[in-house]
Amino acid sequence: MLFALIFGGLIGYAFGKFPGFLIGAAIGAFLFNRMKSRLIGKLQNIQSGFVESVFAVMGALCKADGVISRDEIQMAENMFVRFRLSEDQKAKAKAAFNRGKEPDFDLDAELSHFMQMSGRQPAFLQMFLQVQVSAVAADGVVHPAEHEMLVHIARRLGLPESQVDQLEAMLRGAHTGQAGAGGGAGQRSTTQQIDDAYKVLGVSPSASDAEIKKVYRKLMSENHPDKLAGKGLPESMREMAEERTREISHAYDVIKESRKESA
Repeated sequence: MLFALIFGGLIGYAFGKFPGFLIGAAIGAFLFNRMKSRLIGKLQNIQSGFVESVFAVMGALCKADGVISRDEIQMAENMFVRFRLSEDQKAKAKAAFNRGKEPDFDLDAELSHFMQMSGRQPAFLQMFLQVQVSAVAADGVVHPAEHEMLVHIARRLGLPESQVDQLEAMLRGAHTGQAGAGGGAGQRSTTQQIDDAYKVLGVSPSASDAEIKKVYRKLMSENHPDKLAGKGLPESMREMAEERTREISHAYDVIKESRKESA
């Protein structure tokens, strides 16, 4: 704001001395406020569209196996609470969820709309897919038809199919520590944990330490909640963004520790 006042004032002063300075400063302030309003409006549109597309696709995903169970409806309602939606947002999310359940719902058109609205930002697309994977995995069972649709969603978003496996691994990582510590079961759990850690970062076990560190830093930067919020991610989705960065960090720690032990 101050910059706009000074900049406009200096231009005005160059043409009309002090009176010009005042007029230029006023014009600068007007243009700044107008640009600010447009930016805020754009962010609000992205946030509203993000929530509606998320729940519309979620509705389609829940009916992928042919039946929408009470558990799946409860899952959607739990998402309303988890995302801390306002009453107005809840109403729009419910309407979007029901729209996604309709036989004539055009999944591909909805995904294309979301991609255009989000500016095809990779972190946004991944967050969108993460919500869908989390929703499907809420009851502990991913039906083949649901998995097939998740893969289809990933492809339509321009994401590799491996992103689905990566997010499923991330969800398993969130429950690390529940397995027993002794015997073969514990060993298998540790092996699975390490395999999942590589999937979370999207790197091969044969990658060098330097390559893994580079990928880790890139993922942490792309998925930082504050950066995503600045690009339009709804505040209600912040918790999930924070979970993602925690799992990325945890995966990196698991890989570092496993390499240290095997060195």
